[in-house]
Amino acid sequence: MPLLIQNIVVERITSTAELFDKYQHLQENAKAFRSQPLTDVDPKCLLYVQQREFAATTPADDSVSVIGSEDATTCHLVVLRHTGSGAACFAHCDGSNTCAEVPLFIKSVTSLSTCCNEGRLELHLVGGFKDEAMTSHELSLNILAAFQQLKDDIHLETCCITEMNDVVLNAVHRPAVYGVAVNVKTGKVFPANFPYKGPAEALRSARTFTGGQMVDIYDSSRGLVKVGPCKWSPNMGIAFWLSQDDAIILKYLSTSPKAEPPDFVHHIKSTIQFLLKHPNSDSLFPGGQPQLYHRTESGEWESVASQVDS
Repeated sequence: MPLLIQNIVVERITSTAELFDKYQHLQENAKAFRSQPLTDVDPKCLLYVQQREFAATTPADDSVSVIGSEDATTCHLVVLRHTGSGAACFAHCDGSNTCAEVPLFIKSVTSLSTCCNEGRLELHLVGGFKDEAMTSHELSLNILAAFQQLKDDIHLETCCITEMNDVVLNAVHRPAVYGVAVNVKTGKVFPANFPYKGPAEALRSARTFTGGQMVDIYDSSRGLVKVGPCKWSPNMGIAFWLSQDDAIILKYLSTSPKAEPPDFVHHIKSTIQFLLKHPNSDSLFPGGQPQLYHRTESGEWESVASQVDS
C-alpha cells in the first residue's frame, strides 16, 4: 500500500470522513486550497483536458505551460507530479474505469522521468461534493484505493475532495472548486477558470458522450494534441433531447443536476448537434488517422492537416 501521507503509509480507507479525521492537516490544506482566488488561464499557454482525458508533459515543453480542466461536479481532477523531473500528468476522472486509469497516469509521468534519479511522485486530488447519491464519495474512495494498489510510492499532498470540497448555496450542496490547473513550469496547483476548452472541443465531447474511455490526448515529444480516431453509432436516437426542457436534460444526463455549472445544458445540446451533424465518425478521420493539432507562434492550436492542405 504505497500511498503515503507525511511519509507514513496509509492503511485501508473506508470513508473520506475517516481520512480527514485521521489526517487533520489534509483538512487545513484543503481549506487553504479552496480559499485561493480563481485564476483565468491564458489559452496561449494552456492544454485543456476534458472528461475522461489525461495529458502529461515536462517543464521543457515549449508548447504547454499549464494543464487544466473544469466543470467537475462529482468528477475528480487528478494531478500527479514528479518533483525531480517536474513531469506532470493531469486527468479528469468520472469513475468509468478508475482501477485501469490510474496506472496510465503513473506510467505517463514515470516515462518522462526516466533520466531523473531524485525526486518523488506527489498527488493532488480535487473534486466531488456531498451529493445525495454519494457518487463523489464512491469515486474518492476508488481513486485512493487505486493509488494504494500501485508499487510506486505516491505522496498525497492535496486532498480537497467530497466533503472538503463541499459548499452549500441556497440550501443546495455543490462543489467549492469546479476547475483546477497545474503550472508545469513551477509545479503549482491552483483553482482555475478556462475561457477556452479546445482544440476540437465538440469532437472530444462527442467521444466522451458516446462512451469513449480514458485517453491520453497529448504527445509531449512533438507538442501535438491527438484526437481519435473514435467511433459512434449513427443511429443513437439522441435528437429528441434537443426538444426537452433543461430540467429533463439535467435530471437524466447529469450525475448532479442541482450542482452543474450554468452552461451544462448548452454543452450537452451542442454535443448532440455535433453528433447529428456527423452521424458517421469515420468521415472525421480520413484514412483512419487521428486529428492532430500543434501550437502556432501566435499561441493558438492549429490543425496539422489543415496547415498541410493549405
